[in-house]
Amino acid sequence: MDTNKTNGANLGFENKLWEMADKLRGHMDAAEYKHVVLGLIFLKYISDAFEEKYQELKAKQDTEFTDPEDRDEYLAANVFWVPPEARWEKIQAAAPQPTIGQVIDEAMAAIERENPSLKGVLPKDYARPTLDKVRLGELVKLVGDINLKAQEYGVRDPLGRVYEYFLGKFAEKEGKRGGEYYTPQCVVQLLVEMIEPYRGRVYDPCCGSGGMFVQSEKFVEAHGGKLGDIAIYGQESNPTTWRLCKMNLAIRRIDADLGPHHADTFHNDLHKDLKADYILANPPFNMSDWGGERLTDDPRWKYGVPPASNANYAWIQHFIYHLAPNGIAGFVMANGSLSTSTKAEFEIRKGIIEDDLVDCIVALPGQLFYTTQIPVSLWFLTRNKKADPKRGYRDRTGETLFIDARRMGRLVDRVHRELTQEEIRQIADVYHAWKKGEGYQDKPGWWKSATIEDIRQRDYVLTPGRYVGVEEREDDGIPFEEKMAELTATLYEQFEEARRLEAEIKKNLEVLGFYTKEDEL
Repeated sequence: MDTNKTNGANLGFENKLWEMADKLRGHMDAAEYKHVVLGLIFLKYISDAFEEKYQELKAKQDTEFTDPEDRDEYLAANVFWVPPEARWEKIQAAAPQPTIGQVIDEAMAAIERENPSLKGVLPKDYARPTLDKVRLGELVKLVGDINLKAQEYGVRDPLGRVYEYFLGKFAEKEGKRGGEYYTPQCVVQLLVEMIEPYRGRVYDPCCGSGGMFVQSEKFVEAHGGKLGDIAIYGQESNPTTWRLCKMNLAIRRIDADLGPHHADTFHNDLHKDLKADYILANPPFNMSDWGGERLTDDPRWKYGVPPASNANYAWIQHFIYHLAPNGIAGFVMANGSLSTSTKAEFEIRKGIIEDDLVDCIVALPGQLFYTTQIPVSLWFLTRNKKADPKRGYRDRTGETLFIDARRMGRLVDRVHRELTQEEIRQIADVYHAWKKGEGYQDKPGWWKSATIEDIRQRDYVLTPGRYVGVEEREDDGIPFEEKMAELTATLYEQFEEARRLEAEIKKNLEVLGFYTKEDEL
C-alpha cells in the first residue's frame, strides 16, 4: 500500500479517480458538481449490492425456489431494492445518449419510491440543461469502472473509500463553504481513538456528512466488534448536508437515527431524551447567529446562559446535557473558548471545571481544517472519573490531562497539515496511559497532569501551554562559556562570508553594467 497518505486514503487509487473526475467538471462549481458525482457513486453502490444479492438468489433458484425479483428477499438481507429501471446496466447503456440525465433522474426517483428510508435524500436534477450530457456520460463510465480500478490496487470497499475521499477533496475545493460538512479524517480518527466507542450510544448533534459515525464503526470492527455494537444518533441543520450524510451512511451499511428531516439542534432538538455513552462532534466555530436570545430559559444551560453572540458554550452545555452518567464527550472547539474572559463564558467554564467534568484538553496544530486557519483544540468531558476496574481506569477525580500537540503534524500541501498515524497513536496512548496509571509520566513541553487547584490558580484557563511548561533540553556537557565562544566564532565567520559574497555580487553586477561605485554614495 502507498504510504503517502492524505486524509487516510491510498493516493494511488483514490487520487487517480479524483483527477479523472475533476477533469470532467469543466466550468461547474465544485459545490454543485459534488452532488452530481456523489449521487452517481451512491447509485452504483446500491446497484452493486443489489446485483450481488440477485446473483446469490439466482444461484439458489432451482434448489431453494428463491425468486431473484422478490423484493422481500432484499429487505430481509438489509439490501436496498433496486427496480429494473434503476439498475446500473441500464444507466451504463444510456451513458452515450443525450437522455442520460433523464434516465438517472428516473432511476433516483424509482429508488426513493421503493425505499422509504431514502425518500427526499437522492439528487434528482441530472436532466437540467446546464449539465453537459457528454461529460455526464463520461462520468457514468468512470464511476462504472471503479471496481475494476480498485482490483488493480487490491482495495476493499472501493465505493465507500472513494465516497469518503471525494468528500474530503470537495471540501478542499470549496474552501470555507466545504468545511461545514467535512471534518479532516485525522481529527476524527484522533477523537475516536481517544474515546474508544466500543459499545453503546454514539451521538453527534452537528453530524455533517457523518464522518464521526463512519470512523466509530471502523474502530469497532478493527477491535473485534461488529456493525450494530453501537447505536448511532445524529442531527444536521443543513438539508443538503443531511442528505449527504444519509447517503454516506447507507454506502457503509450503517443504520443511524438522523431524525425524519434536517433540523436546528438548538431550536428543535430531535433527540431530547437521549443520554449518550459517547458524544463526538465538530460544531461550527464561534456562531453569532444561533438565536440564543430566544433560549434564555433552556434547561440545557445548567452552568449559565451562553452569550447570544457566540454559540461555543451553548454547544458545550448541549453535549453535557446529553451525556450519560458514565459517558464521555470528545469534540473540537476554537481555542478562544479555552480562555475567554467574557463574564458569561468564564462562569460557565468555571462551573464545568469545578464540577470536575474536564478530563483532557489537546491543543492541535494549525492548518488542519479547510474552513479556517484559527487554532483549535479537542475537549474531552466525562461525568465519571472514578475508578473503572472493567476498563482498567484508575480514579482520576480532581485531575485533568493537558496535551500540547501544536508542533505535531506534517504539511500535505502548501496550506494544509495532517496528523500522522504515529502521532495519533502517541496522543491516544498518552491519554489511555494516564487514565490507567500505567507507565504515564509528565513530559515537559508536551503533556502534564494538573489538579483542579492548579487550574484555579491559573484563573480557570484551559490552554495546555499554561500547564505543560517548556521542553527539557538534553545537557551536552559543554560549559556555557566554551559553547558561547564557539557560537560567536561561527557567527563572525558567517559575517565574513556574507561580506565576501556581497563583494562578489557587486563585481558581477558591475561587469554587467548594473552597478557602479557611485551607487554606494
